[in-house]
Amino acid sequence: MNISDVKEWMIIADDDFDSAKILNESFRKHMEVICYLCAQATEKYLKCYLTYNGIIPQKTHNLVLLNDKCIEIDDNFQEVKMECGFLNRYINEIRYPYRVQVYEEDVMYVIRSVEKIRSIEALKKIREELM
Repeated sequence: MNISDVKEWMIIADDDFDSAKILNESFRKHMEVICYLCAQATEKYLKCYLTYNGIIPQKTHNLVLLNDKCIEIDDNFQEVKMECGFLNRYINEIRYPYRVQVYEEDVMYVIRSVEKIRSIEALKKIREELM
């Protein structure tokens, strides 16, 4: 495990999630961007966990695939399988024309989803060790 890589994944994930929460508090909510940033944060949290466990993460944005890899190591990631599936639709296509329609309830769900993912005991342990 390369601890500096693990730390970098965690810091960037936190930055993405913090940015999403700040945008969510703004006067004009950029809902697509909030969802995109939450998907990006999730990707980086999952890659952080894999890297911590000595696995070089695949060059993919597929949150379901990444979460399945995490489940192989720690069954507790099963708890966020549905959230990763939902967030997966906001990976990249949302940032191009003909994107997915996003509603306020979607924004609230993705923020809660990332909070749930961040609260998995294995990720909390990594955060405590690094920070």
